Amino acid sequence: MENHPTSYMGLRLFTVATAMVLLLSAGHLQLSGAQVTCDPVQLSWCLQSIVSNMPPTAECCQKLKAQEPCLCRETSDPTFGGYMRLPGAGAVCAACNVTFPYCH
Repeated sequence: MENHPTSYMGLRLFTVATAMVLLLSAGHLQLSGAQVTCDPVQLSWCLQSIVSNMPPTAECCQKLKAQEPCLCRETSDPTFGGYMRLPGAGAVCAACNVTFPYCH
């Protein structure tokens, strides 16, 4: 078997293409793994602030921000949804820079 420059370039191109596919698929897996898990129990960190009009804690804001994409769904949760309909919930969302959900 001869060492042709074209076969060396072909092997190199194949190696680069394979490496790119692996890197892109690893990036896709990381994005998939970063999806939010909706967990209404995480709202319990904010209940004291919601019902007593106290400023939210850093933990409350962190949990609320993480659950932001889920808040419309969580307003119908039988345990925590009622709290999200209280006037204090909007104030806590505003203090945490979280968009208060106006769900249909």
